Amino acid sequence: MILVINGAFGVGKTTVARLLRRAVPGSMIYDPEVVGWVLRRLPGSMRLRGRGTDDFQDIDLWRKSAAAGVGLLRAMARDPVLVPMAFSRREYFDEIVSKISSRDSVVRVFCLRAGMPTIIERLERRGAIVSGTDGEWILRKAQACVAAHEDPHFGEPIDTERMSALEVAREILNRTGLPYSPLG
Repeated sequence: MILVINGAFGVGKTTVARLLRRAVPGSMIYDPEVVGWVLRRLPGSMRLRGRGTDDFQDIDLWRKSAAAGVGLLRAMARDPVLVPMAFSRREYFDEIVSKISSRDSVVRVFCLRAGMPTIIERLERRGAIVSGTDGEWILRKAQACVAAHEDPHFGEPIDTERMSALEVAREILNRTGLPYSPLG
């Protein structure tokens, strides 16, 4: 099984994935954002199709590596592979989920949702800069996700507005029926 945990920056995807990892024996986390971080820092002389924007999801190689990385981990994990990602562009979401689905017959996609005030509060709590020019990028990306995630196409919605990360993890476990060790 592959569990994609979609949601805006700051909504709690990685925290929930870590809780699920602790609770489900044999599960593993694959965070494709790490590859994106690397690709964005490669020298400009390296030609990457889609490069030149402020979003690594525009880079074709990133989208291919995201699906390939999930497939590789899926071959090694007992169950499930947990994939926290912030998708707001439907075509990229569809491309990657389609490729992931070709590697496993059971792919569940959850979309963690919260309003912008909650997202800003959570981002600030983790030390992110959300004001001025330094915070412009993350706020713009978070706003795009919040707007896009009104569409249920981006995954089974989970309203995290009044839920702790632990409660969200339990909700995902209950919906999937995965056997797990008790959480906190």
